[in-house]
Amino acid sequence: MMESVLSRRLPLVAYAWENLTRARARTALAMAGITIGVVAIASLGMFGAAFEQSTLNRVDDITRSVWLTPGEDAEFEEFSRDHVAMIERSTDSPVYTIKQQSTGVTGLRATEQATVYGLSDPGAFVAAEDGRVPETWRSGAAVGPDLAETLDVGVGDSVTVDGETYRVVAVLESTSRSSLVRTDSAVVLPQSQVETDGYQSAIIREDSPEAAFRTADSLDAELNGRKELYAVQDAEQAIERFNQQMAQIDTFLLGVGGVSMLVAAVSILNVMLMSTIERRGEIGVLRAVGYHRLDVLRLMLNEAMLLGVVGAVLGVGLSVLLGMAINAQLLSDPLAFTAEALRYTVVGFVFGTASSFLSGLYPAWKAANARPVEALRD
Repeated sequence: MMESVLSRRLPLVAYAWENLTRARARTALAMAGITIGVVAIASLGMFGAAFEQSTLNRVDDITRSVWLTPGEDAEFEEFSRDHVAMIERSTDSPVYTIKQQSTGVTGLRATEQATVYGLSDPGAFVAAEDGRVPETWRSGAAVGPDLAETLDVGVGDSVTVDGETYRVVAVLESTSRSSLVRTDSAVVLPQSQVETDGYQSAIIREDSPEAAFRTADSLDAELNGRKELYAVQDAEQAIERFNQQMAQIDTFLLGVGGVSMLVAAVSILNVMLMSTIERRGEIGVLRAVGYHRLDVLRLMLNEAMLLGVVGAVLGVGLSVLLGMAINAQLLSDPLAFTAEALRYTVVGFVFGTASSFLSGLYPAWKAANARPVEALRD
């Protein structure tokens, strides 16, 4: 049915397909070469995109944050309440303040020197693995998982921090390496219980890295004049370096895929040349019954294009399946394709069909320019 429709609408394409099916094994091998090339380009590209997205997800806390500390020209070592108020007036986003000190912490079994945090909003930075971190609290302590294991304490036990005893209300979840507040080996106390005069730092969270970059620029202009009183930092430079490294990796991966495609193109060139030589008599007959050189050229190019299109479609299908496996592994969602990842399937398809077309040019030109009399005599 399909062949009859193709014969009526596109007779030359139907004839080209019929010629290819006469040498099924050779045609299948040529298509397999294109399929492998497309899979190499598309799947390697999708792997690079998924790896980039996975890395950005892991450092999401940093990329969306702006953090401030006393600048190098400041005559103060900690932010006072007035400094925090100045920051709050300079932005519409919430400002989280952090107190921090290092002191001895005693549990049931040991005493450790640990970092003690006082967070204005603990729920914005930590989560409880056991117990609960109150939204507003005036007593109790939340202990990081590593420190809790070292001190042999759990929820309901007591820890002594700088001479004061606190009931453990939560054992915290592990924090990622990219977190701005790492509490694995630390204690989190109500901010009023941390005995420092001011705040060591302030953090602003935004919805996206771009919003964080704009906020950082705005705060730097608003808070600092000729002197740097507030050190305003964001992850813009780190992201730029990361993007440059990912661009180099993508180029390398595409180069590997390009080599595979080159091998496939040579294979198609070989197949088409062999086909041209074997069918010299048939081509001579076609020319003798009135086929113009251009018709022979189009016929041979159609055969090359069919090899490329079918091989590329199969390659795109396999690449999507591989991409789903990569997404499941790196992003925990098989369908988490980004626009950049899908772009590589288009790139693979275009490379596959274009290389097939270019590989078919010389054999098609050679067949079209064969003299009918010589072809029939051979």
